[in-house]
Amino acid sequence: MKMPPELKPALQGAAAGAIVLAIIGFTWGGWVTKGTADARASLLARNEVVAALTPICVENFRRSEDPAASLTELKKTDSWRQGSYVEKAGWATMPGSEAPDSTLARACAEKLGDLKL
Repeated sequence: MKMPPELKPALQGAAAGAIVLAIIGFTWGGWVTKGTADARASLLARNEVVAALTPICVENFRRSEDPAASLTELKKTDSWRQGSYVEKAGWATMPGSEAPDSTLARACAEKLGDLKL
């Protein structure tokens, strides 16, 4: 099959336009691949679950044996160790779970740092 000579520049222009469109769409247009969208959705869901469970962790802390002493001890602990402190105390272990959640423990420690008893 022989292609008419005037069709070649049109096809080249269409191909170049498609490439430019894809580059612009993915860099400035907000287009993402399925993998990126899935990763973002997973992270967003995880953050929302932690946000929803943090008040439960704080309530677990409030119902502990001596919350005032525990809060003083937590505030004495280095900020990067506070999540571990909350985990060891068991406040970040949700009902039905056997182990504490480290992300929840860090979020809970952050909330507890702002708490006034």
